[in-house]
Amino acid sequence: MYLCNSIFESIYMSLSEQEIIRRQALEQLRSLGIEPYPAQQFKHTNYSTEILENFDTLEGKEVVLAGRLMSRRIMGKASFAELKDSKGRIQIYVCRDDISADAESTMYNTVFKKLLDIGDFVGIRGEVFRTQVGEISVHARELFVLSKALRPLPIVKTDAEGHVHDAFSDPEQRYRRRYVDLIVNDQVKDTFVKRTQITNAIRNFFNQREYLEVETPILQPIPGGASARPFITHHNALDIPLYLRIANELYLKRLIVGGFEGVYEFSKDFRNEGMDKTHNPEFTVMELYVAYKDYFWMMDTTEKLLETVALQVHKTTALKVGEHTIDFRAPYPRVPILEAIKIHTGFDLSGKSENEIREIARKLQLEVDDSMGKGKLIDEIFGEKCEHHYVQPTFIIDYPKEMSPLTKAHRENPELTERFELMVNGKELANCYSELNDPIEQRLRFEEQLRLSEKGDDEAMYIDQDFIRALEYGMPPTSGIGIGIDRLVMLMTNNSSIQEVLFFPQMRPEKTAKTAKPEDFIKIGISVVWAVHVLKLYETVDKLRTNKATQVHQSLNGYRKKNKLDIPALQLAEVEAWFAES
Repeated sequence: MYLCNSIFESIYMSLSEQEIIRRQALEQLRSLGIEPYPAQQFKHTNYSTEILENFDTLEGKEVVLAGRLMSRRIMGKASFAELKDSKGRIQIYVCRDDISADAESTMYNTVFKKLLDIGDFVGIRGEVFRTQVGEISVHARELFVLSKALRPLPIVKTDAEGHVHDAFSDPEQRYRRRYVDLIVNDQVKDTFVKRTQITNAIRNFFNQREYLEVETPILQPIPGGASARPFITHHNALDIPLYLRIANELYLKRLIVGGFEGVYEFSKDFRNEGMDKTHNPEFTVMELYVAYKDYFWMMDTTEKLLETVALQVHKTTALKVGEHTIDFRAPYPRVPILEAIKIHTGFDLSGKSENEIREIARKLQLEVDDSMGKGKLIDEIFGEKCEHHYVQPTFIIDYPKEMSPLTKAHRENPELTERFELMVNGKELANCYSELNDPIEQRLRFEEQLRLSEKGDDEAMYIDQDFIRALEYGMPPTSGIGIGIDRLVMLMTNNSSIQEVLFFPQMRPEKTAKTAKPEDFIKIGISVVWAVHVLKLYETVDKLRTNKATQVHQSLNGYRKKNKLDIPALQLAEVEAWFAES
């Protein structure tokens, strides 16, 4: 009994004053017969934005709203509050005699003024009107408690000069507590609304063309379809290793083999690699594969797609992205990758051997090593010296064969492949191939990847024997593309960090200070009934022992008397025993 009580007391001691007051208010609501977490459905008839946009129609009419209390101005018998629902905010006028039916005016004087807090969910039934200063409001006739918030929200204040104080702006806290970020930073919600609008626009574009949205495995026996380091897990029932997919490409192409003419998927992919402003280990890619097409057709389609998305979401193709205005209006320039490298470095890599390219990379002061094959060396040079120059949408085309193990050889130059990457704002947004459908050539490409793996390239592709078998049944000429949805949303919402467009980005474990418990004091001989109080006054055993036993004895007995504790007084010998080494 004493230990149970001490645990509850220790929990209370870890709370802030505000949190304790809110928990006390919670119990007072229950004592008044008001359930702070009611189970029944609350039917609301309108949203804040509907009232604000249709005031002339709704003036004087009854509405029912539900949302969070975001501010209150208590003014005696009448008060104003701000209610925030899922659409926006609106002012509520609350009068004592309107919402209270008893002589004590309990609902107003006690519940609204004393027991409700900023952040609590309430329901309001009342009429729409305009105040004397012209603000559209709802005159509350009935108040319902829907959910009690036990933690206070950050209160963001704006002074008369427009300066913001106490903003919830620390990125780490915002990403860890996205739920709070969404409540207090209205612009954050708009980013995620636009994200859904973007994906819906892409779906509509493909569905109108009768391409089929499909789902493929996330757990895969071989991490195929890209060059990346996978996450590895183990399937206990099958007793086999499995990989979180790094790409869904090879499964979607199996569906083309199976007879579908156009398939697409919004897939969660996972790559066990570094994290920065444009990379998260879990990310979203849209991949599309269409039979009887090539990469030229896909360039035309990609231009139309992005132009359509921009127009549907923003009503314009010209978007502000950082310090640039990026225009998604078609058409986009098409630049061969080796030409881009020659333009921006002065080195012509055409016909160069792996060792020659490695030496050029070193002359460009790039960090390279002997495990890097020709493809990775070219990729490093382009990424470090060229990529950032392409701010406006630009197709970088015709990649060397070593960079593209799943891509069909170029119809005019067998050293190159029919591949493009779309660069926007200095970063890759999309990757496309005329898909390699020759199973014999595909096996040779996979075997070359195996040789790179043996040299130490931990991102080289695995050989997928079943995929080769699928190709041996015949795959029609096909073009496929992958578009990074997170990066596309970054561009179309003017965000420079991928964490801003993910609801819950991956974070390091939160560091928490180790706090003492009553049990720590019980271990050194302090009685159960005294342990909570010693914890409150001294915090840790080490801090307790920095004092003299006589001082502790005097302080604790004084504390007992002041707080009228119904526990036995301490004897000096008892306290001295706490200081003995175990």
